Amino acid sequence: MTENLDTDFALLDHAMQEAGDIARRYFNGTVKSWEKKPGDPVSEADLALDAHFRDSLLAARPDYGWLSEETADNHVRLGKSRVWVIDPIDGTRSFIAGKPEFTIAAALVENGRPVIGIVYNPVLEEYYEAIKGRGAKLNGRLITCSPKSDLANTRLIASRNSFDWHGWLEDVKGASFSHVNSIAYRMVKVASRHADASLSLTEKSDWDIAAADIILSEAGGITTTTGGDSLIYNRKSIHQKNVISSGEALHPQLMKLLESFGRAKSG
Repeated sequence: MTENLDTDFALLDHAMQEAGDIARRYFNGTVKSWEKKPGDPVSEADLALDAHFRDSLLAARPDYGWLSEETADNHVRLGKSRVWVIDPIDGTRSFIAGKPEFTIAAALVENGRPVIGIVYNPVLEEYYEAIKGRGAKLNGRLITCSPKSDLANTRLIASRNSFDWHGWLEDVKGASFSHVNSIAYRMVKVASRHADASLSLTEKSDWDIAAADIILSEAGGITTTTGGDSLIYNRKSIHQKNVISSGEALHPQLMKLLESFGRAKSG
């Protein structure tokens, strides 16, 4: 089914451009928000974007499956070889606060792995995209991960407090730490060399990371769990236990650093 990736990308690209317009209208206005559950905010913009993607993509590809943060899950998707995986707004908390630190993330997953991904910050106009086997781009220009292979002086999108608690600071001397609310945004920042690695030691969902996963992969990076396992999407459970992203050269050093974390989690 690889022959129509170009048409699928064109469809998703068009829907994403329109989604950016929708997001900006809400971002520049007054957006209503509430909590789906304690600590889990959602806004009317999330729902509007979810409806937009669903109407645009499924109308054109009714035989594809659907998985989105803001749509009740339907296990019919498990019988589909291709599934749209959408996060209407990744970083809703920042969006509500008026901080341009969110993205719209959309992927096409085929047989458990993403084959198309777009991650878009429509306020800062940063448009990341990838098609399997074609490389990754930021605003139309090819990007590649950092070739850095040692942990000293790394630029990490991760919690310094977490590194301190686990006793890892001595292993990353000179490292700088930063935080970005959107996990998809963190991962593509690694793809474009704005950071060397992103570490999220908590559970994430398929829609959080599928689009960024292929962008990072096509940029020469790797996304795995702390145990080094590749991420498989569109399973019955849509949860991934944690997410580690880096350039290929740095990944073995991260896995060595995280050995103690893996033992603690399995014990």
